[in-house]
Amino acid sequence: MLDDRVILVTGGTGSFGRCLAEVVLAQYRPRQLIIFSRDELKQREMSLAFGTDRYPCVRYVIGDVRDRDRVYRALDGVDIVVHAAALKQVPIAEDNPLEAVKTNVLGSANVIDAAIDRKVCRVIALGTDKAANPVSLYGATKLCADKLFLNADRSAGRGATRFSVVRFGNFLGSSGSVLPLFQRMRPLGLLPITDPRMTRFWVTLPQGVGFLLSCLQGMRGGEVFVPKLPSMRVVDLAKAVAPGCPTKVVGPRPGEKLHEVLISQDDAPQTLEYEDRYVILPAFPEVRANGDRDRTGGKPCPEDFRYSSDHNPWWLSVDQLRAMVGALA
Repeated sequence: MLDDRVILVTGGTGSFGRCLAEVVLAQYRPRQLIIFSRDELKQREMSLAFGTDRYPCVRYVIGDVRDRDRVYRALDGVDIVVHAAALKQVPIAEDNPLEAVKTNVLGSANVIDAAIDRKVCRVIALGTDKAANPVSLYGATKLCADKLFLNADRSAGRGATRFSVVRFGNFLGSSGSVLPLFQRMRPLGLLPITDPRMTRFWVTLPQGVGFLLSCLQGMRGGEVFVPKLPSMRVVDLAKAVAPGCPTKVVGPRPGEKLHEVLISQDDAPQTLEYEDRYVILPAFPEVRANGDRDRTGGKPCPEDFRYSSDHNPWWLSVDQLRAMVGALA
């Protein structure tokens, strides 16, 4: 699917974008892979790992999704867009709400308009569990972005650009996650814990990239793809990172949830369950009628279904978490 295609990744120098580039360059032969981001230092660092001398198909483009003209220029001739650019730090978004809106909402709108006008084939956006029943400003902006992408698929017209969303949990070891914090605090002999009851969905970056690529292959447009993920207790992660290290309960940060939700009960009526994922179908009846005819194997979820990190049959043990953390070293 990606061979001989022009692929652009917004936020391409972030944790997910770097992992995606590594997988794409190892497994496919794209005509061009465009890394679009606003951080020139990260682009320089990434170019040392994926240099154009070894990977002549890679192109680094400085730009911000807030800049409509720059986004239009960058998407000229592009076949596939992976939209990973976002302001994602929950406390920072709470302190700077308008900045989060500008990037996560207005920036997404720029990507959508440019993709339609430049006749991009497929756009798949990275979502977050914080967009389901959001309590934080970050979650609210990501929910708004999701709605923009799903509505764009409807307004783009049949046979035109297709838009879908992949909704993930927390990426193990990504910038801003709790794992780097625990690793930094371990030498000090005390780990901060928000709440001993806190749970999270957990996924590694390679797993996330693999899932997104499978969704890119099978997307019809207008869906939200949700992987089946294991849950973990934050206290168990602390035990895995620093066995025997005492913890201190510091309370929740602004906008922080005790448990995360990937699928709310309100979305259950239009959700199908598959072996490795859930698919939230388009809310618009006419889109569902056009796109769902050839869907096979999916089982409708009960109307009271809710997919949350505290009610999940799949849990990671301390030993499993320790092995995952060790694999990152």
